Amino acid sequence: MKVILTADVKGQGKKDQMVEVSDGYARNFLFPKKLAKPADNQSVTELKNKQASAQHKIDVERANAKEAAAKLETVKVVFNVGASADGRLYGSITAKDVAEKLAADHKITVDKRKITMDPIKAFGSYDLDVKLYNDVTGKIHVVVSEK
Repeated sequence: MKVILTADVKGQGKKDQMVEVSDGYARNFLFPKKLAKPADNQSVTELKNKQASAQHKIDVERANAKEAAAKLETVKVVFNVGASADGRLYGSITAKDVAEKLAADHKITVDKRKITMDPIKAFGSYDLDVKLYNDVTGKIHVVVSEK
């Protein structure tokens, strides 16, 4: 008997997966515990629509991430900070600072956890990677100069 699992079942499959099981196992275990439903035309159609919707959502998120990555390529974030006599910054510039400056100056919101960097403690120009989606990364150009 073909059934569609409504929850993960050990040894059978994951949620929203169509599997073949014995009739007794389906009637006596899966159906009473609401772990599966029969794979009739309506439930198969619902499953296909659900999978298509999930794929569409992934495609839209990937397209938005690529658009944001292209926008980030053109952006330059400039920090004017004070430093000691030997050229070391007072404090450091972290991913949180970069995300806040990006939002304030360029109206682009990026989660600070997506920016991969070590704290910046010296003047100079830096290219930082931003992981926007699983396979989409962008770059932010950061310039640190003296006040």
